Amino acid sequence: MRHVRFLLPLMIVSSLLVACVSLAPGAAQVRFTKSASDVWSCSGVGNVQVPADSSGQIDLSNAAARFRNQVVALGGNTAFITSESRGVPVEGVAYHCPESAHPGSETH
Repeated sequence: MRHVRFLLPLMIVSSLLVACVSLAPGAAQVRFTKSASDVWSCSGVGNVQVPADSSGQIDLSNAAARFRNQVVALGGNTAFITSESRGVPVEGVAYHCPESAHPGSETH
């Protein structure tokens, strides 16, 4: 019984730490758009897709951070969103836009 009182809080704290996704450097500055005209002068750098678990479910509490991190990892600063789940981007295309062409678009 004594071990259970010690292990239960430890397991809860551990699961919370694992579940939280932090933003990579530069990820907070990633811009989102749903308009193709916003990225016409930008260079496409890759596709972005938030991974689903083994049952096909997406962890929406961490999806936006994962999405932003993938855009930055590909060298992008703007994301063209092609699919959302409950208002959270889950699929799209990462673009690198020159600062002068950076779309004034949505924030998530």
